[in-house]
Parts: sequence; C-alpha cells; structure tokens
Amino acid sequence: MTMIQSAALVLGQAFLILAVSPFVVGLIRKVKARLQCRRGANVLQPYSDLAKLFKKGAVISSTTSWIFTATPYILFAFTLAASLLVPTFLSRVPLSFAGDVITVVSLLTVGTFFLMLAGMDAGSPFGGMGSSREAIVFSLTEPAMMLSIFAVGLTAGSTNVSTIVHNTALLQGIVTDPPPHLMALAALFIVTLAETGRVPVDNPATHLELTMIHEAMVLEYSGRYLALVEWAAAMKLLLMLTLLSNIFAPWGIAIQPDPASLAIGLGVWVAKVSALALLVGLIESMFAKLRLFRVTDLLGVAFILSLLALVFFYILRGRP
Repeated sequence: MTMIQSAALVLGQAFLILAVSPFVVGLIRKVKARLQCRRGANVLQPYSDLAKLFKKGAVISSTTSWIFTATPYILFAFTLAASLLVPTFLSRVPLSFAGDVITVVSLLTVGTFFLMLAGMDAGSPFGGMGSSREAIVFSLTEPAMMLSIFAVGLTAGSTNVSTIVHNTALLQGIVTDPPPHLMALAALFIVTLAETGRVPVDNPATHLELTMIHEAMVLEYSGRYLALVEWAAAMKLLLMLTLLSNIFAPWGIAIQPDPASLAIGLGVWVAKVSALALLVGLIESMFAKLRLFRVTDLLGVAFILSLLALVFFYILRGRP
C-alpha cells in the first residue's frame, strides 16, 4: 500500500465516521419512536440539529476556566483519533501501527476525563453530580472493555484491534472458542450501552436532573460547544458498534484494499452497524433505566463475563 493510498484511506475513514455517526443516532431515535407508536423525527434530524447548534452562539459562565472551552475540542479530537485506529470497512487500517486496544481505550479515557472536569468546572451542582456518577461507571466499564477484547485477541494472537479483525476475517468468521467469545460479546455489549449512555444505564433523552449522568455533565454547554460534544458522543457510539460488529463478526470486511472489496466492505459495515443500532433501539424501548445503585451490578456482570472469557480461553486451550 502506497503512502497516497494510505492517506486516502485515512481521510475516507475519517469522513465516513463523521458522516455516519449522526445517522446512527437518528436511526435509534426512529426505531424507538416507531416501537412507541409515534411517527418520530426524520432519521436525518441529527444533521439538522448539529447544523443549527453550530450557527448559534455559546453562553459561557463567568466562573469557568479554559477547561470548559477546551473540553469539546479535546473530546471531539480524541474520539475521532480512537475511531481511526478501529477497522471499519478495511481490516488493515493504515494507522494500526499507532497503537492497540489499550491505545483506543486510553484515547477515549482522555476525552471522558476532560468531560468530567468540565462538568465540575462550571460550578453547577448537577455537573458535579453527573461527573461523580460518570466516574463510577467509567471505573467499571474500561477494565471490562479491555478484557473482553483481550479474550478475542488471545485467539488472534495480538492486542492490536486491526490485527484481531484481520486474523478473524481470514478465518471467515469461524469461532474457534464459542464460550469465551460469547461471554466476551455479552460483556462488550453491556459496556457499549454504558459507555454511550444508553438505557438501562443512562437515558440520553432525559431531562430529569436526579437521573442524569452524561447529560448532567454537558448541561452548561450550548452552541458550537454542545454541537462538538453531541457529535463526539455519536462518534463514540459508532465506534463501540463497530468494535462489536467487526471483532466478533468480521464478515464481509475488505481484506485487500481493492475497489470491489472496499465497496462490499463499506456496504456490509453500514448494514451491520445499522442492525446493531436497531437492536439498541429495541432494548431502549423494552427496558427501563436502572436505579443508580443497580447500575454497578450490571457493570459488575460485564466485568465478570469478560474475566471468565479469559479464564475459559486458557482452560479450553489447556494453557498454564
């Protein structure tokens, strides 16, 4: 792969992530509306919302510091950087050399850390409450996320996400160790719901202060700052759904960067991500938000499942 091809693939993946992420949010909202017997907004409504926010001015509290204004840009940049390390339609992403799953989690961690600081920076009681709750959720989801991907990485022989997807795709999606993979899949799916603030962990559509987590941290944002935060949240949702679809079901992903394979991989990736978005919308319509002290129980289950996936891998393979 030449340098020009690599640059084109990086720019293409960045454009796709930026373009598709609002669509996924709109699709989930549409599914929820239909299941609730409502017409609902158009699937493309998130694009209009972002355009409207970018045109509006921002209201900033006089008590805030540089952290408040810098956080949307940091969150947006680090989320996009993490997304470029995860294969979407091509198994070997050009930037795979930059890091493995630990790097992806670390990039997401930096964005979440600054968002928690921004929630407390404005001095709002709701922002501090949301930041403290996010810290609890964050401390339980990150280890479960890494362990679940490690469980699959042991089969692929690497912790690099691109290598995991590529080696699994070469096996044509054959699951060599079903029990560990299924437990890792269940753990990562629970982590996806928690990391992206979806039901039953959080409700992105709520405005009830006593139950908010993510929305409480961004309550003071408006205008272009809120647009960047919302866009970064949509990219994170797309990133987690991409990890689920390509790590555990890399069917159809392009192994070689030829035009035909890339076209098929792009179509299959959009289809798989859309199917997972439909599943998330279905879950949000079937289940209610958990109480805060029950959220830790759910995330504890995810951590145990991911840990058991690692243990069972060594037991089934007979390794010490």
